[in-house]
Amino acid sequence: MNSRKTANLLTICIKAGKTVKGFDSACDAVKNGTAYCILTASDASEKTVKEAGFICRKYSVPLIKTELSKDDMAHLCGKVTAIIAICDKGFADGFAKINT
Repeated sequence: MNSRKTANLLTICIKAGKTVKGFDSACDAVKNGTAYCILTASDASEKTVKEAGFICRKYSVPLIKTELSKDDMAHLCGKVTAIIAICDKGFADGFAKINT
């Protein structure tokens, strides 16, 4: 159920231009203070989640594990990725509510 809500909110967020896709770009967004949370795909590699988690903890940015697969994320944003940064406080709060 949450995957549908997450997908719907992510679609709106992408259309609003408030996402950064891909590991390196998302981590850069965390480092430069523009990311309010990071979403990870359900099938993201352990290494990817661990490294993203390290950067998120260092900069006090929430890491949210979603029920969406990399394929689901690719379908929504047009790029195969396991990591998406959310660059809007309202959207980030929305994802936190859905995925807690």
